[in-house]
Amino acid sequence: MTNTPAAAPSPADAREILQLNVAYTRARVLHTAMELGLFEYLSAGPRTEAEIREHGRLHSHLVRDWLDALVGLGLLTAADGGTYANTPRAEHFLVPGRPHYIGGAVLQHGRVHYELWNRFADALRDGKATSGKDITAGAVVEEQPDLDRARRFLDHMDTFNQFVVAELSKALDWSRWKTFVDVGGARGNVAAQLVLDHPDLKGSVFDVPGVEPLFDEHMAARGTTGRVDFVGGDFFTDALPAADVVLFGHVLHDHPEESRKRLLGQAFRALPPGGTLLVYDAMLDDRSEAGAYLQSLVCSVILDGGSEYRVRDITAWAEETGFTVEQVVPLDTMTHDRLFVARKPG
Repeated sequence: MTNTPAAAPSPADAREILQLNVAYTRARVLHTAMELGLFEYLSAGPRTEAEIREHGRLHSHLVRDWLDALVGLGLLTAADGGTYANTPRAEHFLVPGRPHYIGGAVLQHGRVHYELWNRFADALRDGKATSGKDITAGAVVEEQPDLDRARRFLDHMDTFNQFVVAELSKALDWSRWKTFVDVGGARGNVAAQLVLDHPDLKGSVFDVPGVEPLFDEHMAARGTTGRVDFVGGDFFTDALPAADVVLFGHVLHDHPEESRKRLLGQAFRALPPGGTLLVYDAMLDDRSEAGAYLQSLVCSVILDGGSEYRVRDITAWAEETGFTVEQVVPLDTMTHDRLFVARKPG
């Protein structure tokens, strides 16, 4: 028997693996730029390396390579005169105060998630989250309270849900409903955008009581005070507010299966006959899409029992609860979420 010769190894394949191996270097270059406020500083106009050094109190010989790496990553431009400036995408997404700012997520990953992933092998061995504690906004404000830390966490969450609500708002005919409750809706970023997009809607946010000051602050900033109410409580033990629509956005993936079923039961009891359940998460239904599986691992290293799940899983849980499944809608979001839509018969 003759063995078929193996194909010659490809340098391109080796380079691709190496790029994957050092992907953390790109992340840390970006994280550090955000932590030092580089993009915000450059939003006022181009600056020289010397000016950037002085602004950031930077004295290392590494600065020029760092800036040129950001040029190579498409986040800065370098002019012949020796000045650096933001590229359009950096200006759009990485300058605080811009409508589609995503820097909150970059900072959260740099300050918190990066360290958690350093211990990922431990999580694979013992199955426990590497955070060692609950780092959600609710836990922060309930336990300490630390509103500044909670704001940073919510900046991170709103990075993702701003793209979700844009899709959510147009994916369904909201004129069918008058009221909705966003369960675990934190400071109400999704709820605020929904009532802005659909003036006849009245919304509620259900979350732990400690979040309410941040909710009031955010509603004032969005101009939606009085159009969205806050209801404080524990969504596992307290009855949810009655509404035509119950929404769980990036909530079920924080909890183990039995807890997810309990939450669907809570929604079923809160809805009137004919009421609608909406759930969005990065559901696991395409193995060629690594992003959803990486997002699932993010949930797992942060919270015990956290993970993404498959459409067939939530379909079974919802039908077991009594819901009739209507549709699953792919959403063009940062984490390629799917929107699960089910109805309470009646």
